[in-house]
Amino acid sequence: MHKKPPYGVIAILFIGAFVSFLNNTLINIALPSIKNEFVISTATVQWLSTGYMLINGILIPASAFFIQRFSNRRLFITAMSLFTLGTLLAALAPSFGVLLAGRMVQASGSAIMMPLLMNVMLTAFPVEKRGTAMGFFGLVMIMAPAIGPTLSGYIIEHYDWRTLFYVILPFAVLTLLWAIFKLKNITPLREVHLDKASLVLSSVAFGGLLYGFSTAGDKGWSAPIVYVTITIGAIGLITFVLRQLRMKEPMLEFKIYKHPMFALSSAISIVISISMFSGMILTPLYVQEVRGISPFHSGILMLPGALLMGIMSPINGKLFDKYGAKILAITGISIMVVTTFLFTKLTLETTYTHLLMLYTFRSFGMSMVMMPVMTNGMNQLPMAMNPHGTAMNNTLQQVSGAIGTAFMITIMNKRATSSGEALAAKAQANMDPNAAPPSQEVIDQMGKLIEHQALLDGITYSFLISTYIAVIALVLAFFIRRVKPPMSEMPKKVAVPTKQVATE
Repeated sequence: MHKKPPYGVIAILFIGAFVSFLNNTLINIALPSIKNEFVISTATVQWLSTGYMLINGILIPASAFFIQRFSNRRLFITAMSLFTLGTLLAALAPSFGVLLAGRMVQASGSAIMMPLLMNVMLTAFPVEKRGTAMGFFGLVMIMAPAIGPTLSGYIIEHYDWRTLFYVILPFAVLTLLWAIFKLKNITPLREVHLDKASLVLSSVAFGGLLYGFSTAGDKGWSAPIVYVTITIGAIGLITFVLRQLRMKEPMLEFKIYKHPMFALSSAISIVISISMFSGMILTPLYVQEVRGISPFHSGILMLPGALLMGIMSPINGKLFDKYGAKILAITGISIMVVTTFLFTKLTLETTYTHLLMLYTFRSFGMSMVMMPVMTNGMNQLPMAMNPHGTAMNNTLQQVSGAIGTAFMITIMNKRATSSGEALAAKAQANMDPNAAPPSQEVIDQMGKLIEHQALLDGITYSFLISTYIAVIALVLAFFIRRVKPPMSEMPKKVAVPTKQVATE
């Protein structure tokens, strides 16, 4: 543990993680433009997001090995080099295949950023100051994905989609150069070996689950590609977990779940992630599809909430250091439950201002939950287990995010379909059989109104289910207790030899 935290090192890692996270959310709004330019299908262009997520899902579980085996300097420079190369490749892409390859290379670099930064923070700061440190870390985790849609919406409305990558590129290059000249090693190393069978099983398990659940939202649960990949992923996961439990040096240590507060923090994080995605997915759908508001203004609607979450993250970190995670989690989840329920009351006339305020207050509640709960769980792990804890948390966020997306979209689609059929039947029954048949224009208007009302019913019903899910997290939050790392389990030999640090 460092007596004085290496703020210069942390600043470099912060900027690198922020740039890579911002890039991840920029591409979504640009997909229609890319689809039209390369004349490809929606399913094909979606691979720019799905493929990126798959690479993350495959590499993040292996991050525990990389963080223990290689110095933070070597790891960050390698990751940032890959990310920069992928960004350049995507910006210059003459074909969709090259663009997809660029995104995959980007993902291989960005996958390590979050686990590496979190591990450095846990190593550099004492337990009593971790809340404040992880609060600032929350700026990266919250602000970058939230700013992305707004920035992307503006760029797409005024410039070519390649501008998204050209905007990111100079920041990536400068961060890489800064790291090469200024980044120092602070994380301890261990002589660990990569089990190739575990890497294959991990790739099959998390890759299959992520692809299956993310595809279910588009193709439906009955599609063979969905249930086949989820089944393969589930079998791979069971085999992977059993193998890790038998190994002396596992790639991903599942025995960390013997620590009850870490296990509880994982459970709360999974439930909150699934509920949280309702707002991130359903709100833009309501604004753009039901109300016809532009993507840029849809992004603007989410910006105050994102800024508030960013402002509150360091403040909540300080409150965590002083009061612990329990009071923050209960308060934050309670706000989430109330505001999510209020989203079930949306109508075709709900004002933009009302929606903005509701989304902002919901974001305020969310800001009190994720980082304090996650940090409290990590605090119970011995330092040697930190890389495994960060890898596990990030992997679960990826998987629960995919599950949450598929789950909410499925619920919305089923409800919208049944509601549309009921509304159409009601409209048919109310028509006077003796009256002159309506004009095509009237039929079209009526069909559009039914479509919007059905989609609105699907969205509000999904928010209701999301409210019930958030209540589960609220119940779990009452079992949180403040913990400290088990000092007796601290590793005796994890220090990096001075000579090795100087030469890497």
